[in-house]
Amino acid sequence: MKVFRFIIDTYRVAFSGLPRLVWILAAGGLVNRAGTMVLPFLSLYLTRDFGLSIEKAGIVLAVFGLGAMVGATVGGRLSDWFGAIRTQLISLGLSGVGFILLGHLRTFPTMVVGVFIVSVVSEAFRPAMMAAVALASPPDVRPRAFALIRLAVNLGMAVGPAAAGILASISYGLLFVVDGVTCWVAGLVLFTAVSRESLRPEEPAASGETVSSPWEDGPFLALLFLVFIMAMAFLQVWVTYPIYLREVYGFDERGVGFLMAFNALLIVLFEMVLLHMIERYDHLKVAAIGALLICLGMGLLPFGNGVVFVVLLTCVWSLGEMLSLPMVNAVVAARAGRQSAGRYMGAYSLAFATAFVVSPLVGSWVYENFGPSMLWYGIGSVGLLLLAGFRGLAPRFR
Repeated sequence: MKVFRFIIDTYRVAFSGLPRLVWILAAGGLVNRAGTMVLPFLSLYLTRDFGLSIEKAGIVLAVFGLGAMVGATVGGRLSDWFGAIRTQLISLGLSGVGFILLGHLRTFPTMVVGVFIVSVVSEAFRPAMMAAVALASPPDVRPRAFALIRLAVNLGMAVGPAAAGILASISYGLLFVVDGVTCWVAGLVLFTAVSRESLRPEEPAASGETVSSPWEDGPFLALLFLVFIMAMAFLQVWVTYPIYLREVYGFDERGVGFLMAFNALLIVLFEMVLLHMIERYDHLKVAAIGALLICLGMGLLPFGNGVVFVVLLTCVWSLGEMLSLPMVNAVVAARAGRQSAGRYMGAYSLAFATAFVVSPLVGSWVYENFGPSMLWYGIGSVGLLLLAGFRGLAPRFR
């Protein structure tokens, strides 16, 4: 009984002390991600219902990645100019319209243009939300604030694709409608719950800060490079990792789906408590350990076999994800200050969006030309470089 009460108290403390606005942002993010229907099934829609070849479908998906790069920059700048929450509302409103119209396009050129526009407006939401969290949360709870957002996103992603699979079996057209409507519902949650003051951009006179550019910040650019490399490795979870599990470990689609759901469950259950325990430590040094664990979780794949070994490695890279991403988010927010939060978060989102475009190309090329083992060995080695890189940058960000 005492152990059970201790666990309950630990979780209660881990979730306490966060500002009300952060909880509202998490609720909006949960609704938005629970409505993520189109992207997980876009390749199937394009090749089955839309009638495109695999090559042309790949072009459309690459265009989505390019749009995400533009959206990351645009969303960051708009957050500083017009306010982070106001930018989220604009993004959600336009995304709702965009997804519904996307389902009515019938030619390859219009689909390419439509996917690019929808990607720009929908991905502008991400840096705006991160900037809003950074501005709403004091530095001492900021890692947990970002972890709460990740928890909401993971819960939403656990619901969205599963529901999308059911809807797709009825009609792919329903995916576009539901995705669009849930964007509007998420916007309604934000609009009705936040105060009018939260919609405004930061006033320079109130904070005494000047607006700074992340592209003129040398240490921050070095951090972005490390984030890009880490994202390149981490995104293989969605690219070559499932293929390897199928070809070498004999997993079917349900087995791969179980592992992804297991990853989300670990984050939901343990990330907030873990960060509450370690949030007083140097954020970049913690992120360095996390980056190493992400890479080791994949780098050790050739050294074992069987379901138990893969589940163990999933725990390893999931722990790395929990240690690295919220801590780096907090570091970026602290570096930006209040006047440039949107720009810095936009640059950070751009690093991930760029990796989203490059990682599938590089990972699949190494996998096919040098073999999967070489890919995993390479990722494991990159983990050591990331460990040294993040630790080396830590003194510049204190």
